[in-house]
Amino acid sequence: MTWLDAMVFIPLAGAILIGFIPKEKDTLVRAAALGASLIAFVLSVIVLSQFDASAPGFQLGSSAGWIPQWGIRYETGVDGVSLWLTLLTTFLMPIAILASRSITRLVKPYFGFLLALETAMLGTFCSLDLFLFYLFWEASLVPMYFLIGMWGGERRLYAAVKFFLYTLVGSLFMLAAILYLYFSSAGQHTFGYQALLGTPLPLSAQILMFLAFFSAFAIKIPIVPLHTWSPDAYAEAPTPVAVVLAGVMLKMGAYGLIRFCIPLFPDAARDLAPVVIGLAVTGILYGALVAVMQKDFNRLIAYSSIAQLGFIVLGIFVGALQGLSGGILQMVNHGLEIGALFLLVGMLAERRGSRMIGDFGGAARSAPVLAGLFLVVVLASLGLPGLNGFVGEFLILLGTYFTYNWWVIPAAFGIVLAAVYLLWAYQRMFHGPVKMGSVRIVDITRRELVLMVPLIVFIVFIGVYPKPFLDRINPAADRVVRQMHATVIPGSIGSGSNRAEAP
Repeated sequence: MTWLDAMVFIPLAGAILIGFIPKEKDTLVRAAALGASLIAFVLSVIVLSQFDASAPGFQLGSSAGWIPQWGIRYETGVDGVSLWLTLLTTFLMPIAILASRSITRLVKPYFGFLLALETAMLGTFCSLDLFLFYLFWEASLVPMYFLIGMWGGERRLYAAVKFFLYTLVGSLFMLAAILYLYFSSAGQHTFGYQALLGTPLPLSAQILMFLAFFSAFAIKIPIVPLHTWSPDAYAEAPTPVAVVLAGVMLKMGAYGLIRFCIPLFPDAARDLAPVVIGLAVTGILYGALVAVMQKDFNRLIAYSSIAQLGFIVLGIFVGALQGLSGGILQMVNHGLEIGALFLLVGMLAERRGSRMIGDFGGAARSAPVLAGLFLVVVLASLGLPGLNGFVGEFLILLGTYFTYNWWVIPAAFGIVLAAVYLLWAYQRMFHGPVKMGSVRIVDITRRELVLMVPLIVFIVFIGVYPKPFLDRINPAADRVVRQMHATVIPGSIGSGSNRAEAP
């Protein structure tokens, strides 16, 4: 077992350990959950330290027979795409656990589900066998369903069931495509990802398989018009669960596009790229426009997230190194920003008993530190230079300009709209007129500051010095871009395209 494998399964071991702790010992349960998540984070840092930044391939994993008669293996590894997503997962989970102080009911199962979810997400990012990937992918649905359905808001059951059904239906299409690949693997009958790369498929089959995988990933991201589960889940999930859902779990969909849709079906990906880009830009504009009209800040974050994830999908499919590298970095950026926003809104909701923007006003007078931190995260989310959001969005727009030229205009307009809805909401909550009868808002506490400081540090660090991240992302991103431009089937649309080539 490698450090990577230990990182994946330590949270699950922590969940099992929690099962043996008496239910009345809540403090011990919380300590065990935090300890397991911190160990996983330390192991992810070790993986980062051993990662060769110059190598584009998979590293630091393991390979062993599992069910050989069916061609199923336990195979793991990370490259520059999955490396930062595993670190994002292990970084946000301890923060989510520390933020769960308000959870006082059914404490054991709550933390057990959180740790099981962490293992499922890490396994999804590290799996190099399609059967193993699908197992982890589906396993993540169960704990998230219960976390929303048991500890969420008033409409929690509706939101949980909607989330589960949407994602399950998309996953079934992906399962059918995985089985098709298994039986098409040149007589090998394998689920091995690297063995399946380059499997000869007619263009019609590639398109069908691409769409089957894409449906699962598009729902998870979510891409408009498959997004309707997302606002309900965000609005009803407890704050720490929303941090994990938006910060990490949605990235599983974008990761799937990079890892499977493009390398396994390059001709279909290239031919359908304009359609996907159209959906991405639609999501950017739609999410931003709907966010302007929201009164509940959690729903504003939900539609803002749809817009930002549209940027990520745009970067993935423009077929340029700058765009894909920016999209991968923006996945990390979005996880940090959206996690910080949910935590800050949760803090305000605890103080005022509401998430409605109109229930606040003049909060900066009594809580200047909280207002300052909120402003930093808002500015990062709208792409202010010097903060992390700018780097990812700039690279995405640059890659879009190199390959699809005029699509830059509507995409950039989405950034303008982001400034409108985020700054307008901030102004009303922190600098607007004080509502009559409002209780004075207490400023941020030391415990809350401990949660926020690591997020703010990385938001600033990536904005000022993104090189260590991009150095590890670029080799893997360049490999995916080359796979997308490689013509496998003569006569496919992309092989004769006059579209500008990215430098």
